[in-house]
Amino acid sequence: MNPPHLTFMQLALDLARRGEGRTRPNPPVGAVVVRQGSVVGSGFHPAAGEPHAEIFALRQAGELARGADLYVTLEPCSHVGRTGPCCEAVIAAGIARVFVGVIDPNPLVAGRGLERLRSAGILVETDLLAEECRWLIAPFAKHVSCGLPHVTLKAALTLDGNIATSAGESRWITGPASRERVHRLRDQSDAILVGIGTVLSDNPSLTTRLPEGGGSDPLRVVVDSRLLTPDDATIVTSAVTIPTLIATTTGAPEGKAQRLRQLGVEVIRIDGPDDVVELNGLMRSLGDRGLQRILLEGGSRLNSAAWKAGVVDRVMLFFAPLLLGGRGIGIFAGSGVEFLGDAVRLSPLRMERMGDDMLIEGEVVRACSPV
Repeated sequence: MNPPHLTFMQLALDLARRGEGRTRPNPPVGAVVVRQGSVVGSGFHPAAGEPHAEIFALRQAGELARGADLYVTLEPCSHVGRTGPCCEAVIAAGIARVFVGVIDPNPLVAGRGLERLRSAGILVETDLLAEECRWLIAPFAKHVSCGLPHVTLKAALTLDGNIATSAGESRWITGPASRERVHRLRDQSDAILVGIGTVLSDNPSLTTRLPEGGGSDPLRVVVDSRLLTPDDATIVTSAVTIPTLIATTTGAPEGKAQRLRQLGVEVIRIDGPDDVVELNGLMRSLGDRGLQRILLEGGSRLNSAAWKAGVVDRVMLFFAPLLLGGRGIGIFAGSGVEFLGDAVRLSPLRMERMGDDMLIEGEVVRACSPV
C-alpha cells in the first residue's frame, strides 16, 4: 500500500481516537473523504445515537464526494440501528473507492457492508493499518463477540519489576507524564477495578483528574470478599455522586452490605472457590451491564487473581528509571509458571516514552466464547 493511502487512514485513526471511550455500545470510528489527493471531508463518531463517522465526513464533503475516495477505520454498517445504514449513504454520495481498516466484528455487519458497496460498483480495499484499527476497537470487538468487557491491567513499576517497596510504599513510582496518561485512561474507561487491599492501604478516590479539568468518572468496582471496606472510605463517602460497586460473597455480613447500600454503594454477591469473589462471574455481570472498558488498577493479589482467571486482555506497564535493589512487591503475587514455554506472550507490543518513564503495552491473545 502506498504512503498516501496510509497517511489518509492514519488521519482517520487520529479522528477515531477523539471518540474513544464515548461511543459505547458502538466502537470509535473515523472517516476521511479524499478527492484528487486532498481531504475534502472528515469526521468521527462522537456518541451512540449521533451520526457515524462516514456521515459527518460525507456531509462536509458535499458534492465533492462524488467520484472521491473514502477512508474509514471500520467497515461501514449495512443495518438499521439508532441511525441509518452508512453503506447506503456512501453509495448515494457517489463515492468511487472505499478503503477500510478492518471488517466489523459485529455479526450484524461482518462483511455485509463491504458486499453492499461492491454490489453497487464501488471498489473496496481492506486491511489498511489493520493492526492499529483492531487495537482501537478491541473493547467493542470483545463485547460484541463474547458479551464480556475488555480488561486492561495497568501497573507502575521500577525497572526491577516492583510496584511497591518492601514496606509497601508506592507513591509515586512514575512521573507526572505517566500519571496524566493514567487519568486519560480513566476518562476513557467504563469502570476502574481495584481490590480491598488498595482501598485499605491507599484510600483512593479513583476519579478522573485531567490537567485541563473535566473528564468522566468511571464506575468504581471493588473486589471485597469479606466486606472490609470502611464506611468512611473515600469511595464510600463519595458514592452518592460517583457510582460505586462492591463485589463480595454470600459469606459477607448482610448488615454491613445494607449499611453500604444506605450510603449509596451498590453491593453484589458473586461466590467463587475459597469464599472469594469469582472474577469471571464479575466480568459477566459487568458485561451484562454493557460495560466494555475495564481498567484494572489492582495490587499484586488482585492482579494475580485476574491473570490466573484469564480475564486480562491488555497489559500496560509504566516503567520508572528506579531500582529497589532487592525484593519489593511484584506486579503478581504467588508463584508463576515453572517453564518458559507456559509463559504468556503479548502481541502486538507497543512502546512509548512518557517523560522519564517508558510505557510498554501489549494484547493478551485469547479466544473467547459467547456468554
